[in-house]
Amino acid sequence: MKLTCYVVDDEPLAVELMVGYVRKTPFLELKGSFYSASATFEALGREAVDLLFCDIQMPELSGMELARMLPERTRVIFTTAFSNYAVEGFRVNALDYLLKPISYADFLVSASKALRWFEMAGSSVAPGKDGHPSGTVSSIYVKTDYRLLRLELDDILYIEGLKDYVRIWLRDRSEPVLSLMSMKALEEQLPRERFVRVHRSYIIQPSAMSCIERGRVVYGKVRIPVSDTYRQGLQDFLEKNSIIL
Repeated sequence: MKLTCYVVDDEPLAVELMVGYVRKTPFLELKGSFYSASATFEALGREAVDLLFCDIQMPELSGMELARMLPERTRVIFTTAFSNYAVEGFRVNALDYLLKPISYADFLVSASKALRWFEMAGSSVAPGKDGHPSGTVSSIYVKTDYRLLRLELDDILYIEGLKDYVRIWLRDRSEPVLSLMSMKALEEQLPRERFVRVHRSYIIQPSAMSCIERGRVVYGKVRIPVSDTYRQGLQDFLEKNSIIL
């Protein structure tokens, strides 16, 4: 497997170094290099790539701002001289975070991590025509404790959204999996034919629920409210399975 990539940095010497690293790495294919995030964004509109090696502090548009606008298939590895962006990088689902000066050994470890991520994602997540995973999906990957964790869809009961985190509640597990990501980002990974949002703070898997009681979804002793905003969506989902709310 080869990963296509762009190198982005406003410092020419940094670009030259990273381009050299990419070219000597067999599983990477350089598609371009840029000195600004805005130029990179335009290029992504013409040709999306798998991976960005991207600086953070750049004029006009920062690397962090660019990361929030990436195409669905594109992931980022940040290359920066500043360690204080690590948590924010985690929030935009960066695959890794390289501190300058960057050695080739460190670069290779990071690039290999990206290759493993794409190999795992490719084996378990096949996008459908609308960009969402198809019905053949059996698992997803979420970032928790700075690692990618594979979760079987059959094991997921429901997802609870907090301010900056989600809690994923699983069968046969008393404690939830905690991941620093938005409900929207997680919802985009989940197949629509299996999961449905019932509240701004909850996504459920109806096949795993005990029952629906007084407008609430029941999972054992847990009762999840169904808000008016999402009630019709839940009803449409259940009607497909011959269940009327």
